[in-house]
Amino acid sequence: EMRSQSERMQNLVEELLVLSRIEASSERVFEKSVNVPQMLAAIQVEANTLNKDKNHQIIFDIDTSLRVYGIETELRSAFSNLIFNAINYTPAPGIIHVTWNKQNEQAHFSVKDNGEGIPEKHLNRLTERFYRVDKARSRKTGGSGLGLSIVKHVLTHHNSKLDIISEMGVGSEFSFSFSSELSVQSSAT
Repeated sequence: EMRSQSERMQNLVEELLVLSRIEASSERVFEKSVNVPQMLAAIQVEANTLNKDKNHQIIFDIDTSLRVYGIETELRSAFSNLIFNAINYTPAPGIIHVTWNKQNEQAHFSVKDNGEGIPEKHLNRLTERFYRVDKARSRKTGGSGLGLSIVKHVLTHHNSKLDIISEMGVGSEFSFSFSSELSVQSSAT
């Protein structure tokens, strides 16, 4: 129990440090092209490990040529938070669909699940620090209440915003897009 609590505290401190770094960073010039498909392949390996006990069906539909300009560590944090949340909060066995493609000339990412859904009254507050829809369930899954706040700040830093669609008994979809000036189509597939 002590080890579990100390690991939980360590994760909380790490997430607070990530959030603090993102908020403190004023750099908005993105000169580096981030290979999002390669990053998502690495996250997929981690997701499959996290998913062993849940036994969800996780479908990755990735445009292997679509990259964006940005800060890789921040983007990795945003993508992984949304995917890992879907795994942790979707009742087993669920279906999780991860998509990275071009829509309306923008690079678009989404994570859609067939979980319980989130009551509408909570949707506007989900990205607040330490906000939890169900405190008991979050404690059981190890949630800190910072993941979606980190996603929100990363996306703001990259001139984007998180869109959340959820229906009780149907599931949820978390998505965002990057403007055409931030996205780049690679010729390599």
